[in-house]
Amino acid sequence: MKIAQIAPLAESVPPKLYGGTERIVSYLTEQLVALGHDVTLFASGDSVTTAELVACTDSALRLNPAVRDPLPYHLMELEEVCQRAADFDILHFHVDLLHFPLVRPFAERTLTTLHNRHDGADYRPLYMAFPEIPLVSISDSQQRRMPPVNWIGTVYNGIPASLLPFHPVPTGDYLAFLGRIAPEKGPAQAIEIARRAGMPLKMAAKIDKMDYVYWETVIEPLIRRSPWVEFVGEIGQDAKPDFLGNATALLFPIDWPEPFGLVMIEAMACGTPVIGFSCGSVPEVLEDGLSGFVVKNVDEAVEAVGRIGKVERAGVRSAFERRFSAERMAADYLALYQYAEPILVPEPAAAPLTQPNLWRERPTAS
Repeated sequence: MKIAQIAPLAESVPPKLYGGTERIVSYLTEQLVALGHDVTLFASGDSVTTAELVACTDSALRLNPAVRDPLPYHLMELEEVCQRAADFDILHFHVDLLHFPLVRPFAERTLTTLHNRHDGADYRPLYMAFPEIPLVSISDSQQRRMPPVNWIGTVYNGIPASLLPFHPVPTGDYLAFLGRIAPEKGPAQAIEIARRAGMPLKMAAKIDKMDYVYWETVIEPLIRRSPWVEFVGEIGQDAKPDFLGNATALLFPIDWPEPFGLVMIEAMACGTPVIGFSCGSVPEVLEDGLSGFVVKNVDEAVEAVGRIGKVERAGVRSAFERRFSAERMAADYLALYQYAEPILVPEPAAAPLTQPNLWRERPTAS
């Protein structure tokens, strides 16, 4: 099968530092190539892949100080994709919504994975304007919050089983926080959980420009007053095995409808249990008591830290291998690629929250 993967340009594929979507695009692309498919990756020029690379910029946009506005670069990328659209059996988009008006003539050969949150009121008229675009969610929770759209399935993210080695016995006695410094990610809650649990906390986090005021006025002063906290900054893939694998547990105290939460399965791959707040996808990703604990608040998280020794790290790793490998992810997407003729049905008078079965005999994707 001739497959196009269209990645965002903010980060390289795979990203050098932070970048969940680009990381997933990389894992999916490499697995499809390994399975013998003819894959073309549209991405930044500093990407590394075994697929054919179409370099749409010289380098990733976020780390390029000369780039002020990413929109023109993404539009040029989409123009390149449209010029070559006839070359592919399926075009898989990972760039949110920008391509919707451009792909209408060949929408039946496209698939769009929504990696981010798109359930706000502003998106409703847009989805009504483009009902034919086939969409894939990365969790069932993500679907439930959306207006009626052309869902063709849910495919959970996956990572290569060999990427993060299993750590049966962690060498560090600390809790870990890995992600972005943003209110919805719960860094302040992580600091409080560690304080009350009497454990050190290591924080590896990216600080976006839009969140810098929050960092400067809330989190940085809090860290200075918290001798049990070590802030290590933004880390790349090479540092994750030690950082996650040697932690007693990963804290994931989010306060928003997280579509997936890649760091949870990265920790699970290391055998590190996760303590996550019951928001968004967390109850789908974590099996309570097996791969960690799903909690409601800081009080329950502190109590869960005290029980974390009851979670068998081998069981955490097994849960990852069973549900979140790149092989499983690629197989699920291939099942959806095979089905390229959507038949839209009329929207009922009182539409449900989602319309997941808009394609004939929709293939099952876990």
